[in-house]
Amino acid sequence: MERPWPEAEKWLLVVVLGLEMVMGIVGNSLVLLVKAMCRGQFCCRYWLPFISLTLSDFGCSLLIISGSFLAMLTGGQRSPWCEVVSLLKFAFITSSIGSIAILCVQRLIGLVSTRSVFFMVMVTACLASWVIGVVFGSVPVVYDWIKYDPAEMLCAVFWESSYADMLVYILCAFSTCIFLPFLLIVFCSLLSASGFHLSRICDDDEDLSTVTPLLVASYIFCYTPFVVSELILLGRMDLSPAPDWLRTLSSVMSYLDCGLNPLIYCSHQDFREAGLALLWTNRKPSSEPVLTAITKHNL
Repeated sequence: MERPWPEAEKWLLVVVLGLEMVMGIVGNSLVLLVKAMCRGQFCCRYWLPFISLTLSDFGCSLLIISGSFLAMLTGGQRSPWCEVVSLLKFAFITSSIGSIAILCVQRLIGLVSTRSVFFMVMVTACLASWVIGVVFGSVPVVYDWIKYDPAEMLCAVFWESSYADMLVYILCAFSTCIFLPFLLIVFCSLLSASGFHLSRICDDDEDLSTVTPLLVASYIFCYTPFVVSELILLGRMDLSPAPDWLRTLSSVMSYLDCGLNPLIYCSHQDFREAGLALLWTNRKPSSEPVLTAITKHNL
């Protein structure tokens, strides 16, 4: 599996990873600032999945993409950072798709009280998407299935002995962390597209959640190479991985999603205006005279 990158390809990937890292870190940092400091300037009823998704994208940009960027420059990743990256990458993947699924469900159900049972279920589901991702990400680390993959530009799972172990793990991980949230996304998106809502809000078109279809489309587009590469692995009894170019593409595309989401948020006019106001508001002291007191004189 170890093969040196040709110089031209190496530096091209370094540039691409650098751009994706900067887009992800800067973009998601600004999104968090806007959500925290400009809450009254745009409507966001379903804040829970948006915050979870933004934190996931920010964490992936800061830890995973930067790890791949440094691995391309230094020629690999070493323990224990190798194992940490592998664990966190799966946690970020599951938390992202879990957050989008929760957002789709909340849009379908409508606004509910933060004290309601349904809201508590959504909070639990959001936390569960992170915990389950950490659990499944830690299994390969515990069983020492991790090593650096130059094609993926980070430490990944390699199956070298048992097809049965690989089959059980991938089927369990995908059915629990990927397939079930994906079914929820498709089901709720189809119902929403047909105009079905359990609780219709008159000004729902002004809410930030109107960007949900774009978030869904971006996630599916960016993670399709990753899913295809795993399906190819399932079909190979000799445990050989997917082609190098496909594994490289899966990493680059999945990283791209972290930088695209902030741009998708900015497609919402109120959110974009709130962000621009936060960045460009002139805070210089006014040069015009200000009335501070009135003195009465008797003539």
